[in-house]
Amino acid sequence: MANKKRDLNKNKFRRDNRNIDIAENNKDVNESTDMLEGRNSVLEAIRADRTINKILISKGDKEGSIKQIIALAREKGIVVQETDRISLDKISATHAHQGVIAFVAAKEYVEVEDILEIAKSKGEDPFVILLDGITDPQNLGSILRTADAVGAHGVVIPKRRAIGLTAAVSKASAGAIEYVPVARVTNLSQTIEYLKEQNLWIVGTDLSGEKSFFEADLKGPVALVIGSEGEGMSRLVSEKCDFIVNIPMKGKISSLNAAVAGAIVMYEVLKQRSK
Repeated sequence: MANKKRDLNKNKFRRDNRNIDIAENNKDVNESTDMLEGRNSVLEAIRADRTINKILISKGDKEGSIKQIIALAREKGIVVQETDRISLDKISATHAHQGVIAFVAAKEYVEVEDILEIAKSKGEDPFVILLDGITDPQNLGSILRTADAVGAHGVVIPKRRAIGLTAAVSKASAGAIEYVPVARVTNLSQTIEYLKEQNLWIVGTDLSGEKSFFEADLKGPVALVIGSEGEGMSRLVSEKCDFIVNIPMKGKISSLNAAVAGAIVMYEVLKQRSK
């Protein structure tokens, strides 16, 4: 890929500060409380030294990964309490807690600049994932999981009309949320302009793409745009892409799930960067 010269933009992106109160007991739990649910999510949060105020464990459930969670939590001085499964069901936002819920400090978003700095510190060309209006927590969680697997340096999501880092997203990511930096921005189009000024190529994904993803040059500094589940990329975002790639469809179904489509192209980026 040719190296396109762009001037450095010194404007700083503001950090999105999130003030979230952690409930002191079960009756205070509501939708605004930050919780992690599911064995993988809680286990990876402990391993990543996430600030955890308390972990609730279903009574009598002490086998397998639950036993490991209890041991690690006690080793790190985290409060572990037993409760009945009915209480966990009432608290749960995902309804798939697997017998464990952790009350945590808010997952801190990073700045876009932080993501670029991570790539620089590793001596690698930036590989950034831009999500244009993903609203399904399963899709965001799956995208974070793939982003971690392919070595992406971070994910950027918009503040409005998109899912944030919720308990359901954490559960769907199987712990990847702890390792993939996520920036939350007010204006995705402006962020794209900023990334262009940092010499990143903006690659959109859509059926209208002029060439298939495996025919495109995806080496070098890249920001991959994945559109929303139903609408795809917005018009403004699509217009700001340097080029758009498509995923060939040979069957009767005309489109793929956003997370699946994103994973296919992300792995092509990894493949080309590995040569």
